Amino acid sequence: MDIVLFYILVVLVVVALSGIRVIKEYERAVIFFLGKQTVIRGPGLIYLIPVFEIMVKVSFRTITMGIPSQKIITKDNVSIDIAAVAYYHIVDPKKSVIAIEDVFSAVNQISQTTVRNVVGQFQLDQLLSQTSDINNQIKNVIDNHTEPWGVQVTAVEIKDIILPDNMQRAMAKEAEAERERRAKIVAAQGEFQAAEKLGQAADIIVKHPIALQLRTLQTMSEIATEKNSTIIFPAQFMTTVKEVIDTIKADNISK
Repeated sequence: MDIVLFYILVVLVVVALSGIRVIKEYERAVIFFLGKQTVIRGPGLIYLIPVFEIMVKVSFRTITMGIPSQKIITKDNVSIDIAAVAYYHIVDPKKSVIAIEDVFSAVNQISQTTVRNVVGQFQLDQLLSQTSDINNQIKNVIDNHTEPWGVQVTAVEIKDIILPDNMQRAMAKEAEAERERRAKIVAAQGEFQAAEKLGQAADIIVKHPIALQLRTLQTMSEIATEKNSTIIFPAQFMTTVKEVIDTIKADNISK
């Protein structure tokens, strides 16, 4: 009889100890008593009434979920492959357990559908230039769907856009043409500014004819510094020299 009692006590102790649970800081325990949700416990040491109570652990940590690459047709009928990543966390453990069977799978599926629907509303150029705005729009749509499940989506980022080969070539040609256009504009602006300066120089030379002769002498001096063995003098060079000498003499007399 004593042995039977001993075994009964051992069984009772084991059953009683089996109700001890440890809930981590980032976890919560959703408690069900005879199938009915009662309270949420944790973190720390909690106790479950054996047989009568069960728990479902829920993590509050942010989950990084990759949205697989999928083919999407943009508004301007360009077929592209897009991959994205979503960040979300559970804010209401009760809803995440009762309102939805598998939170991770549900968020993953709604994210794929939302990315396809939202991206399909934009043209390719908009998709490449307005990525940040599109990310926010996708996040808001997903967040509206997941709110009844106790899930909050913090961010969605498009991380990879794969274009068809023919589209890549077309965009490369467009970029090259744009660079050539800018180069021609810069060259034309340079020519225009040079023409303006030459016009101003011509106006000055008209007022002071001797300036042209001095410029000729300066040019010849520059040619001589290049160690050229032959220098060609213009026919009017001697006249130019005489005019320079006469001008210098006139200046000296006036002084």
